[in-house]
Amino acid sequence: MNSKKRIALFLFTGLLFACSNDNPETLIDSTPILEEITYSKNIKSIIDNNCISCHAQVPINGAPMSLVTYEQVRNAVQNRGLINRISLDNGNSLLMPQGGPKLPQSTIDLVINWEQDGLLE
Repeated sequence: MNSKKRIALFLFTGLLFACSNDNPETLIDSTPILEEITYSKNIKSIIDNNCISCHAQVPINGAPMSLVTYEQVRNAVQNRGLINRISLDNGNSLLMPQGGPKLPQSTIDLVINWEQDGLLE
């Protein structure tokens, strides 16, 4: 076996066995700790920047409800399909904001995570 093959075999063998004896107590969880998602810190600005033009205190342009307060937005998520409407594909006539474009997926994910975390105010 030539020296290049020996070195490659040595490195591969070292990599193969390097992690086999890790002590679970010394492993580090590298999952980032995300701050708590709340309406006031995270969601209100999304609604204000993307929805209020139609879903104002007095809704306009055919909007069926206002999305000005926490209670109104929470109700829209729980009972009116807000997450489904913002998650539709571009070109779907039911997509919100009306006429698109679709919100960035990271923004949609934030609203989804807010719901999953309990719709904190």
